[in-house]
Amino acid sequence: MQRYKAIIAYDGTDFFGYQVQPNKRTVQAELEAVLAKMHKGREVKVSASGRTDAGVHAKGQVIHFDSPLLIPDDKWVVALNSLLPDDLSILHVEKVSPSFHARYDAVGKEYRYRLLLSKKRDPFERKFSYRYPYALDLAAMRQASQYVVGQPLDFTSFCSAKTEVVDKVRTIETIDFLLDDDLLTLRFLGNGFLYNMVRILVGTLLEVGSGERSPEDMTAILAKKDRRFAGKTAPPQGLFLWKVFYEKYG
Repeated sequence: MQRYKAIIAYDGTDFFGYQVQPNKRTVQAELEAVLAKMHKGREVKVSASGRTDAGVHAKGQVIHFDSPLLIPDDKWVVALNSLLPDDLSILHVEKVSPSFHARYDAVGKEYRYRLLLSKKRDPFERKFSYRYPYALDLAAMRQASQYVVGQPLDFTSFCSAKTEVVDKVRTIETIDFLLDDDLLTLRFLGNGFLYNMVRILVGTLLEVGSGERSPEDMTAILAKKDRRFAGKTAPPQGLFLWKVFYEKYG
């Protein structure tokens, strides 16, 4: 058996998230169905660097799977893409050590959240950004972001109350604000992210930008360790899992 690492991309609009769910279309289910077809009905399990929710996209999700098939790496890409649907693509495949694990070996991740700052609807952006037609104080948002970067912090207030993860300490190295005309991209780089963490951070930063909160409120929200004190969860369509790091990041 050979273990393979693959980088995949998908438009999450019509998926109920990454992880397999009964009677629902998911990224994992599509991948495993195609791999089973290539292995003449034999089940092939796929492991990912992490889950993404319904409507969330990926530019650089990483998976691994084991196979006895002797196929060159580049041929795996061609074979899988010939069977997968148009909203899910294999970008790269390579042989890795049997000990490699897409989730447990990851040392960092980059997420990006896209905001369309426009009063006009854009039909070509509606699936890939969150349209926010109100005035924003970007300076205040940048100031607020500095309260949650650069050191290990307990992000209990910024993750879904439904999460089963016990240790909620994570380190966000940077939050960048990339403005291109009316498209604002928030770039999050860190050693790991909790369930809904990026979307809740975005929702809270938007409340700072709109004047509902002050930048200094971020410290108090962290201290509460209670989801109820943070802002709303931003919609899924603006979020992309951009890259997963296995050696170093930054």
